Amino acid sequence: MKKKVGPSAIRGKLQAPPSKSYAQRAIAVAAMARGDSEILFPGSSDDVNAAIRVAGQLGAKVSVSGDSLRISGGISVPNEQLDCGEAGLSIRMFSSVASVFHDPVTLSGSGSLLTRPMKVVEESLRAIGVECLTNNGYLPLTVRGPIRGGVAEIDGSFSSQVLTGMLIASPYAQSDVTLLVNNLKSRPYIDITLDVMAEFGVKAENNGYSEFFIRSGQKYSPVDYLVEGDWSGAAFLLVAGAVGGEVTVGNIDVESPQADRAILDALKISGALVSVRGQEICVTRRPLKAFDFDATDCPDLFPPLVCLASYCKGETRIRGAGRLIHKESNRAETLREEFGKLGVSVTVEQDIMVVKGSGCKGGIVSSHGDHRIAMACAVAAIASENGVDIEGSEAVKKSYPDFFEDLQKLRAD
Repeated sequence: MKKKVGPSAIRGKLQAPPSKSYAQRAIAVAAMARGDSEILFPGSSDDVNAAIRVAGQLGAKVSVSGDSLRISGGISVPNEQLDCGEAGLSIRMFSSVASVFHDPVTLSGSGSLLTRPMKVVEESLRAIGVECLTNNGYLPLTVRGPIRGGVAEIDGSFSSQVLTGMLIASPYAQSDVTLLVNNLKSRPYIDITLDVMAEFGVKAENNGYSEFFIRSGQKYSPVDYLVEGDWSGAAFLLVAGAVGGEVTVGNIDVESPQADRAILDALKISGALVSVRGQEICVTRRPLKAFDFDATDCPDLFPPLVCLASYCKGETRIRGAGRLIHKESNRAETLREEFGKLGVSVTVEQDIMVVKGSGCKGGIVSSHGDHRIAMACAVAAIASENGVDIEGSEAVKKSYPDFFEDLQKLRAD
């Protein structure tokens, strides 16, 4: 589907969408907790729907009523292949959850997930005694437990999502689990995992993000859980304010462990006017200047950062580009290609992305099936000369289904 976004001054107030990072973790843990949990404001993104579907396939009873999700937990060996859609977190998280069973369980997905490497999942699960087989390093993936426990060394440089799954499932191991993690990236996402586990009554010891200890025999308890607002989605709205007028985003916690709250730092050093009032953030356009920023621990910020940098005078340098290869698209190459169509120079020098701010002329771009690329190009259109036509705009359903409707509400013309 093609969506045209024209240039426009913007002004207004919106609520941040629910955090799919929190929601997916809460759904998985609630499915394992015997009893009834209620998850408030989980959202309706494709990734959250994938987690709901897999929880149901694992035997949890799931019902949706308005903005509330009720889960009667208790999982069992599924009688079908688990379908994770295009949700990278779900495949890495539920592969560990499914490893608590003595019987084999197969997981697969669709779209871009079929091309994302699963070798690190295979190696990590084998380290804690799980049988795991991939299709030459790709999906489908079959696991067979139990999780035996003990001490396991895993590589954290590729993705923190594998560690998230292992942390969530480890309380159900046959013996205590010690995870020795090398070169862990995206530490804030592990904070989210530990927070959700604690809310449902399970403790994991974190020793400097290099060693985690989880005592076996712990059980998750059902709770009522409120999903907080999503900094990843809010980042695009805040950048829209910086380049196009003034935007206030509510339902967003500046004390959240979410990695993408670092967008506030980038906005401030770029020269945008940022004000914080409780759980509301207001960003107002000002003359913008180039900035240096390390996005190694928040790689999902690259698309909104590139959009922001496009309107900053000078040459912006963003570190952490090496983490963009295995996203929904190769985001480093996709950002270079699509923003190039808009007249913006984007290059990658080893681990650093360089953006030469010159403003966006406009044009026709492709999302490459990547939700964050679609949103970044839409925000870039706000202050462009001629507007932007976005092919594959439906990709936003993966994380922020109401994005284009919300962006329309901000238009001042």
